[in-house]
Amino acid sequence: MRAVLVKDGKGPVDNLYIGETQKPMPKEDEVLVKIKAFGLNRMDILQREGKYPLPPGVPDIMGVEFSGLVAEVGARVKKWKAGDEVFGLVGGGAYAEFVIAPESHLLHKPAALSWAEAASIPENFLTAYQALFLVAEMARGEDVLVHAGASGVGVAAIQLARFNEAKHVVATASTSDKLNWLLSLPNGATHAVNYKTQDFASEVKKVTDGKGINVVIDFVGQSHWHKNIDALAFDGRMTLLAVLSGAEVPSVSLLPILYKRLRIQGSTLRSRSKEYQANLIAKFEENILSHITGSNGKGEIRTYIHQVYPWTEIQEAQREMEANKNSGKIIAEIV
Repeated sequence: MRAVLVKDGKGPVDNLYIGETQKPMPKEDEVLVKIKAFGLNRMDILQREGKYPLPPGVPDIMGVEFSGLVAEVGARVKKWKAGDEVFGLVGGGAYAEFVIAPESHLLHKPAALSWAEAASIPENFLTAYQALFLVAEMARGEDVLVHAGASGVGVAAIQLARFNEAKHVVATASTSDKLNWLLSLPNGATHAVNYKTQDFASEVKKVTDGKGINVVIDFVGQSHWHKNIDALAFDGRMTLLAVLSGAEVPSVSLLPILYKRLRIQGSTLRSRSKEYQANLIAKFEENILSHITGSNGKGEIRTYIHQVYPWTEIQEAQREMEANKNSGKIIAEIV
């Protein structure tokens, strides 16, 4: 089969190319899917650069989310059959014509969603769902701050918070175009802050009448740390999903964490056990999936696509993400 490979095993975006590799074969409890579309994530860039250690047993081909047709099922698979339209989550291997997925990690593709829209859902929405509800334990009516608001996970988190009847959802981004877009979405942010020109902690306190925010979803790390701690309310919770600005914070005072009774927890998804992921997917399917439509639909939650590239333009697609130009998801289609 063909797949997106990396010349020399790692390197710059120019090292990406489509080449031949061995087609995977499903085990007894696995499903082989012929891919129609796959989503891009920042972890793909880190993996390409050799900066993302892969979990044990994961294929070295990039990509963790996809949509497509079931091509073959293992002997013990009961839920799926050849020809089923599905989308799903894997530990790796989605930048290819075929991918192997556990039976439990696939979802039926709703007829109203295109292949690209379906492929845009798994990593973003499962990560956001996990961060908000399983880790931060967001309650109805709480206030939420979402950093990297225009990213795929950010847009998902904003909408999930609104779906859970958040009183205020404050989003941060780096440009006025992104901020205006987030405010324009039907269930988008209630307030938006340019973190480059504004103090988001001060803005949060204005929005919440000085109380502070209940839940923070952060991808940024070092540069946002002190303001995040300042912005959090008593008994606030912060889920840390990435450290895009750096992993080390100098001169940290533990006192605000102590006296405000803060809870700060890191969260990953790719390295979780298959059992954990299967349980998360089942909860998401039960509670959220039926409410999602494409951007032109009427769902309470919508998936927004920045751009769809043919996979032959995978270098251009990753450059777009590296340049932080996207508002919504970047997708590649197999052609």
